[in-house]
Amino acid sequence: MAILEELCVLPRTPKSDFRISIRTTLLLVAAMVILASGALFAQVAAAPSTVPFVKKHIYSETANPRADIAAALQQARREHKRVILDFGGDWCGDCQVLDIYFHQSPNEELLNKNFVLVHVFIGHLDLNVDIAEKYGIPLKKGVPALAVVNFHGKVLYSQQTGEFEDMRNMNVQSVTDFLKRWKA
Repeated sequence: MAILEELCVLPRTPKSDFRISIRTTLLLVAAMVILASGALFAQVAAAPSTVPFVKKHIYSETANPRADIAAALQQARREHKRVILDFGGDWCGDCQVLDIYFHQSPNEELLNKNFVLVHVFIGHLDLNVDIAEKYGIPLKKGVPALAVVNFHGKVLYSQQTGEFEDMRNMNVQSVTDFLKRWKA
């Protein structure tokens, strides 16, 4: 403000008018930069948080999915739960995002209370294809691909159209809705 007052008090000559004009312009530009950077900072601070991506080892290449599914069915029978079969691979970014969403609230609680989760490694769509077919999963539609079975092994849901193949553009709520729909 003192600079503005100083500018107003200077004797006015054509040369000083030019200096005042430059000073005023620079002052206005500086003020606009400060305001713009503050507004930009406020937008960044208010932006919704994104899911941090850290590649995890989720799908075991050495697991025996038939034995894992049999054990999950026994556990589900004892605990009155359902089984979610998650077909995918660690190379799949959407599979990684789905796993992150599975472990966020309230999904982790819903999952632990109502389901036994089995990850089935599908290689590059060339391993355990027979298991996917048994549960009605068309792997060619994309992964992650999910099936929900009751503790007797009856298929209650099998993903037919690649609903979760675009997880990176979905949100936690889409997983919450899925878990609530199919919980025991």
